[in-house]
Amino acid sequence: MSRPSPALRPAPMRLIDSHAHLQAGAFTWDLAGVIADAREAGVERILVPGWDAGSSAAAVSLAGEWGMDAAVGAHPHDAALVTDADWAAIVELARASVVVAIGETGLDYDRLHSPRKAQLANLRRHLRLSLDTGKPAILHCRSAAGKRDAQDALIAELRAAGFGGAAARGVFGDCPPAVLHSFSGPVDYAAAALEMGISIAFGGLVFRQGEEASAEVARLVPAELLLIETDSPYLAPPGMPRHKPARGARAEAAGAPAVSGAVGASAAPTEAATPATDITAGFRGRRNSPEWVCITAEWLAKQRGQSPDTIGAGLVAAYDATFRRRSQG
Repeated sequence: MSRPSPALRPAPMRLIDSHAHLQAGAFTWDLAGVIADAREAGVERILVPGWDAGSSAAAVSLAGEWGMDAAVGAHPHDAALVTDADWAAIVELARASVVVAIGETGLDYDRLHSPRKAQLANLRRHLRLSLDTGKPAILHCRSAAGKRDAQDALIAELRAAGFGGAAARGVFGDCPPAVLHSFSGPVDYAAAALEMGISIAFGGLVFRQGEEASAEVARLVPAELLLIETDSPYLAPPGMPRHKPARGARAEAAGAPAVSGAVGASAAPTEAATPATDITAGFRGRRNSPEWVCITAEWLAKQRGQSPDTIGAGLVAAYDATFRRRSQG
């Protein structure tokens, strides 16, 4: 049977990916194809966050080249490594028009690659920069299994910085002042964030054992504060192929030249695997990419009792309300 022409194929579900580390080394060789596959799958918005000064600069460059959005910041894993020069570079990058958020920052009390004191200091200056620029903070938060100390500390820090109060309302108005990236934690933690008007983004963690509360949280989040993400190249969801080369790599394998355009950068901080220099080593054949955000979107639609089409339109609207640059990608 011949393949249907594009005009006859059903329109894809409208999708967003509010957190994809496309500047990571895992995408260096086939970034153009990864982006093309995402667009074909219906992904209309992609935000590329940094995790240190170098990756933040790469995110800004990539977003400008490919019509995406960027965030700049230092991950809690690297909090103790950020120099004064690094932070000055991040502050300068935050002024770029393609930068729509500050981060990824936050607290990780699970792996503790940086001491808690350094993580807290790093978080506080990101929150100040968020308020100074009027760009929402992107927040990573993990506690060790069975604990919630990072979540409780994050809520306390947000309140102390003025999020949910007059300080944030004066800057952000009715728009979300922050995003809980790749949500993980108890229901009352989510409720506390929602009371501050903070958006909640769901990713591949929702499918893991120990993250069962995410299903209840998914039903609580107002549509205007609801986002989805991949955290590519990490957190591959179930049902995703172990490895499918992006179209750039397929074209090269077939004898056609692959499209270039990848931005080189060091590998991103670990979520589920050790960073690697090629696209399969360390990823167990499951490199995540933005096209697979559809799997989380289908899970989210099921939890909320909505059709994929209805939830897709709402996700795009929520993205545009959160990240006020109004991407045209």
